Amino acid sequence: MRIGEVGHRAGVSAKTIRYYEDIGLLPEPDRADNGYREYDDGVVERLAFIRDAQASGLSLTEIGSILEERDRGERTCDHVLELLEHHLDDIDRQIRQLRKMRTVLARMTEHARSLDPAACVDPNRCQTIMPDAGASPATRTAGARIHGSPAAAGRHG
Repeated sequence: MRIGEVGHRAGVSAKTIRYYEDIGLLPEPDRADNGYREYDDGVVERLAFIRDAQASGLSLTEIGSILEERDRGERTCDHVLELLEHHLDDIDRQIRQLRKMRTVLARMTEHARSLDPAACVDPNRCQTIMPDAGASPATRTAGARIHGSPAAAGRHG
């Protein structure tokens, strides 16, 4: 079957198919006498696997490593499990970072609500966005003392 039909069946463009060939995710197809690429039915299944693996969060490089093992006749379950566990660890780390950022932004928002816009006299920055605006009052005081500025310890924005 020609590239257009493969693309239609797999739901990808001919450009994507050629790209996957270039990076080794798809084997180089046979060529007809007229030079057109000729694909077998297996390429549609391989493209479906690539799409499903991408939807699972795997990169094209990771998918390539799975396909290479498969092409050598190896079982891939342990390798895939390792990749998925790595992605889960990354997601858990990102969730922790997002929770920390949310806490900082919530503190900054609360701080901003307590400010008087008329008191904002610094032409170079907004009083809401201060180096320690997201810190708790105890952290701001401790941070100011660490940085050696007793005056800054009492600053509220």
